[in-house]
Amino acid sequence: MRFEIASDFPELTTCDCSICRRKNALMVKVHESQFKLLAGAESLTQYQFHTFTATHYFCKVCGIYPFHRKRIAPDFFGINVFCLEGFDTTGIPVRATVGAGMP
Repeated sequence: MRFEIASDFPELTTCDCSICRRKNALMVKVHESQFKLLAGAESLTQYQFHTFTATHYFCKVCGIYPFHRKRIAPDFFGINVFCLEGFDTTGIPVRATVGAGMP
């Protein structure tokens, strides 16, 4: 799978919900207009839980978690920056978000 994003990376986020704690991803928020899936849509599978609003995508072949459509802002994606080739997180602030306490 290949995708591209446009972002100035103002911050990265972590989340303490049950799925995010376990996958330990580091995310950047990107508007859907700044995200483009280039290849591999057929290799993606979806997972939803709790309110079934957010959609988490995983690769059916390797199990990697590349991105999700956000629950609170469904016109945005949370992109796992560890899936960006050669991306360096140095100097970008990281904010912890509270997902576990969301209704």
